Amino acid sequence: MYANERVVTTAHSNAKEGKVVVSVSKMLWMGSMFSVAFIGGYYTFSFTTLIVFVLTTIISLCLGHSLGMHRRLIHKSYQCPLWLEYLFVHLGVIVGLAGPIGMIKTHDMRDWAQRQEYCHDYFGHKQPMWIDFFWQVFCDIKLKHPPTFNIEKSVTNDRVYKWMEITWMLQQLPLAILLFVLGGIDWFIWGICMRVSVCVVGHWLIGYFAHNHGHRDWHVEKAHVQGHNVPFAALLTMGESYHNNHHAFPGSANLALEKGQVDIGWLVLQYLETIGLVWDVILPKDLPEREELKRL
Repeated sequence: MYANERVVTTAHSNAKEGKVVVSVSKMLWMGSMFSVAFIGGYYTFSFTTLIVFVLTTIISLCLGHSLGMHRRLIHKSYQCPLWLEYLFVHLGVIVGLAGPIGMIKTHDMRDWAQRQEYCHDYFGHKQPMWIDFFWQVFCDIKLKHPPTFNIEKSVTNDRVYKWMEITWMLQQLPLAILLFVLGGIDWFIWGICMRVSVCVVGHWLIGYFAHNHGHRDWHVEKAHVQGHNVPFAALLTMGESYHNNHHAFPGSANLALEKGQVDIGWLVLQYLETIGLVWDVILPKDLPEREELKRL
């Protein structure tokens, strides 16, 4: 089941009419992370804590968010052993955005809304930057006539994923305990609070630019929001900033489709395929043609 197949609409489903409301859970979660990161990070900064932050961020973003949550769980763009999928999705959960089912719903709702002729500014990052930051990090969108979801039973009935969803904030604990044992409060602050803060803000920032600024090779007709490629952020986002490519071929495991583009996530997948841990990798040539997709 692919992302666009999970959204169930009716004649009344509308992506534009709705309001943005403050999420108490997001305020508490991200407020605590920001506070500890900004205050504690100042007093505990060192070369060692910086290395801890860099390594944990790279692992959670590349293997977790990009390969686990996005390319595997959401788009099914490759196959792998279930234990490896669980590991990658867990690493994606500790990025700090949501649990696996919450991420599927958030992604698919936005994907559906952006492909409509009109959608709320929340989905397209169309408000000024600081308003959009507050909306995306601390708020939720409540549509008057939302669609429903038909998420595959292999996810909703999976005991591991249900456990991850219920305890997604607590999924930080194993890594938090390990970091505290190895490096004390300093490593905890930089490996958990600073990492989550930077990853969440970075996720919003790339989303903001990737839907408003940058080069485009493809256009999706009748879609209110278009994706843009943001090359300068490709290394930091493990290739996820090639968002115009992703809008054109959402099921592709490779996001670097043009000459000169580098997708680190794709390079990792190629290596995993070489050693037999990944197979049935989907590329643009394997996807059905879309009448609404036009080359610019």
